[in-house]
Amino acid sequence: MANQSDDRLIVALDVPDALQGLKLAESIGHSVSFYKIGLGMLTGGGLALANELKQEHGKRIFLDMKLFDIGNTVENAVRGLAQFELDFLTVHGDPHVIDAAKQGAAGKNLKILGVTILTSLDRNDLDASCIKAGDVQELVVERAARAFEAGADGVIASPCEASLIRALPEAEGGLIVTPGVRPVGAAVNDQKRIATPTTAISNGADHIVVGRPVYASANPHAAAAAIVGELSSL
Repeated sequence: MANQSDDRLIVALDVPDALQGLKLAESIGHSVSFYKIGLGMLTGGGLALANELKQEHGKRIFLDMKLFDIGNTVENAVRGLAQFELDFLTVHGDPHVIDAAKQGAAGKNLKILGVTILTSLDRNDLDASCIKAGDVQELVVERAARAFEAGADGVIASPCEASLIRALPEAEGGLIVTPGVRPVGAAVNDQKRIATPTTAISNGADHIVVGRPVYASANPHAAAAAIVGELSSL
């Protein structure tokens, strides 16, 4: 098991800088073939790390930028990021953002994933942000449908909504990537809509994102390998 990987598992390298990220990836070794690099590492060499892991280590890379701006700015930003030949990029799931991002990624293999509603948010948080009334799950599914209609290659949603999104006609052939995944016995931390890895995949997710249960573990390699083993039981 130590030398096997499963690209359904994406490990979040949520550490302060590229040097720590590279050290973590090297310690995990062959157990993981897909990594997520987010905003927290952007000023710490995140793009350089993404390129090194992709080009020199053969890893797949999910760049989690959650871009949101006017269409022209999003298009230009995505066009610049697409030159790195990475695999996934997140933008907000608003239709005008998705459309602009797809134009920016034209001709490249970069998959554009629309963020529905962050897995750390609940109804109280949405009320505080003046988001329209309604059940969180229903809003997530509605945003997912609109993102797919706008051309998104996939969406980001919690494991709790994966099965509802997978059932959408608009989701046919689309990717569902689920953060908020916690192995059995792991701490919940700041996530509010969570599930285990096998539950998330069984609910229709194509990929799961796991961060702290791996990178904060005393043995990240063993933690990642355990999740790969759990997924192999499906």
